[in-house]
Amino acid sequence: MRALVTGAAGFVGGWLTRALAARDVEVHGMRLRQESGAVSSPSEAGVKFWHNGDIRDAAVLRAAIMASRPDLIFHLAGISSVGEAEQDPAATVAINVGSTVQLLHEVARARDAGLGDPTVLVVGSGEQYGRHPLGEQPIPESTGQQPLTLYAASKAAQELLALQAARRHGLRVVCARSFNHTGAGQPTRFLIPALVERAVSLRITGQTELRLGNSTPVRDISHVSDVVDAYILLAEHGVPGDVYNVCRGEGVSVREIAAAVLRRVGVAATLVEDPALVRPVDVPALVGDPSRLMARTGWAPRHTLDDCIDDLINATTH
Repeated sequence: MRALVTGAAGFVGGWLTRALAARDVEVHGMRLRQESGAVSSPSEAGVKFWHNGDIRDAAVLRAAIMASRPDLIFHLAGISSVGEAEQDPAATVAINVGSTVQLLHEVARARDAGLGDPTVLVVGSGEQYGRHPLGEQPIPESTGQQPLTLYAASKAAQELLALQAARRHGLRVVCARSFNHTGAGQPTRFLIPALVERAVSLRITGQTELRLGNSTPVRDISHVSDVVDAYILLAEHGVPGDVYNVCRGEGVSVREIAAAVLRRVGVAATLVEDPALVRPVDVPALVGDPSRLMARTGWAPRHTLDDCIDDLINATTH
């Protein structure tokens, strides 16, 4: 088996490439560029062949597909956070939406030339659902999408066009809507790594306040290793043209997450909401229903929130 992973040098990409390599899959990774003199990314251990270049470039995508002749394609590359997306809206649409359209176009060209018919997993976000009452959660895939942010809208558009390509060209496209996930290696612009970094700092400085943004939102948190296991199972067993939530199906508030971080770090501190950290637009609750994923693939989460936090603590302190 051969797999092509876009965004392979990123946080989730590194976990995915290592998981694939452990299953004896020959992994081809795509990344924007190789920095001169840079330390090898954690994903290096899982990637056999690297393909460097911008995923918005048709020639780059074509060359990677021709060289790898993949059985599976995992499309992870893209703008991955709400804040980052807002900084450059045009680039967000070009990367999240345009690159997906171009990738599937090149897959269709290669298939028509008799060069393989890979399954393509397109990774979206639970943010696509937008705001729904807590009483309607956990959210199944049949729930209407009401994206509140540019990031969420770009992911909804990405999925819509991916499924259109599947219908138009008969491509083997499977779509995932991934809810929040974390683990060692996730940047501190994301919630839980940021909280862990601040809590570890409190242990060193002796300060007694842990600052956070809005403490009331409820989120469905998974460990990244469970998420990449779901991606692999969906690529192998998902029904082409279908969409699957990737989540635990359990909600926890930001305040509860912060309290768990303090407990695992081993510090006593007061939780203080900092207006500077509050998002201008935030979904009050976002909890997914993983029943379709579980029924189709047999997947089940193996890690708890405490496991996620402990991994981040170990990565921060070692």
